[in-house]
Parts: sequence; C-alpha cells; structure tokens
Amino acid sequence: MKNISQILNVLLAAALVILAIKITLLDNGKSQVETKVETADALDVIMTRASVRSYTDKPISTDKVEKMLKAAMAAPTARNQQPWAFVVVDSREILDELAETLPHAKMAAQAPLAIVACGDLTKSLSGVAQEYWVQDVSAAIENLLLAAHAMELGAVWTGVYPIPERVNDVVQVLSLPEHIIPLAVIPIGYPAGEVQPKDKWKPENVRYNKWE
Repeated sequence: MKNISQILNVLLAAALVILAIKITLLDNGKSQVETKVETADALDVIMTRASVRSYTDKPISTDKVEKMLKAAMAAPTARNQQPWAFVVVDSREILDELAETLPHAKMAAQAPLAIVACGDLTKSLSGVAQEYWVQDVSAAIENLLLAAHAMELGAVWTGVYPIPERVNDVVQVLSLPEHIIPLAVIPIGYPAGEVQPKDKWKPENVRYNKWE
C-alpha cells in the first residue's frame, strides 16, 4: 500500500507539472495573439488619424482628458528630461479668446476643449541642447493626437512657437510664466461629420543608407 501511495503521489506531481506547462504555453500564445492585435490596432490608429477642425458641443470626460495627457507624457525625451507642461482649457471665454487671437486656431471657438502644449525651460537641457525641448514636446503632441483619435475624438495641431507674436499672445491669454513657452494649441472635440485621412506615403521621399 505504501508503494502504491508513493506511485500515486509521483503521478499526481507529474500531472501537475504537465498542467502547469500547458497553462504557461496557453498564456504565452494568448499574449502573442493579444500583442498582434494591439500592434494592428496601433497601426490603424496611426494611419487613420486626420486633423479635425469641426466639432459637436458634446463635452469631453475628465477620464479621456487624463488618458490623452498620460499618452502625451509617455513620449520619449532627450535624456528623459520631460521638459513639458500642459494647460487644459475648457473655459468658453478663454477658448474664444484663443480663437480670436490665433490666426489658425479659429476652430477653438467651437471646440469644448483645448490643450496647450508647452516647453518648460527649467526642465530642458542647457546650452544649444536646450532646443531639444521642441522635439520632446512635439513627440508628446503626436501621442496626444493619436490617443484622441483612438478614443473617437477629433483634434488638430495649431502651431504657436517659434512665431513671436503667437507666443506672446498665448502667454498673455493664459498668464504663462517666463519659463513656459507655448509650442502649440490643440483644439479637441467630437468630430462633426466624417473626416477622411490623407494618404501621405511617397516612396520618393525615402533613401537607404546614403542619399545617392
């Protein structure tokens, strides 16, 4: 009886090992499938994003605003300085003022929300490398635009920096301190109608290894 009990224990242990292996393989397979789906979804979001300049009056939830900002702050930056600051504007008065002040942000008068992406010079690199903040904040803006599109929102990037008049106007409207430089104003809202993305793929813009 003792020998039989020992044999049964060995068989049970073996069965548990086999079951654990199967579960691991299934989980790995599931992870691979999920990764492929997520990759496909990400590419679809990138390829179908378009600038949206007309919106409904439907408000945007705080949760979606936070998700856009989290996506923006997931962008890469030089030496991980993260030299950015974001001003969320949902005041009708301020949105109208931005629309009136900026020549290419007239749609802010219709949008329920705008996010002003800025560079924080206290967090930027020093010397000539300080200008990397422009690339860093630009990467954050692209992430924000893609996140907005993924959540069925429409947005458009309207440039501010480096045109001094536009920078000064936004600084005045938002009462920005000296070390905060507005790079762009991004009006956001639920699209009023469908917008077709542009096919921008041009093979002639690509070179391999050298220009020749």
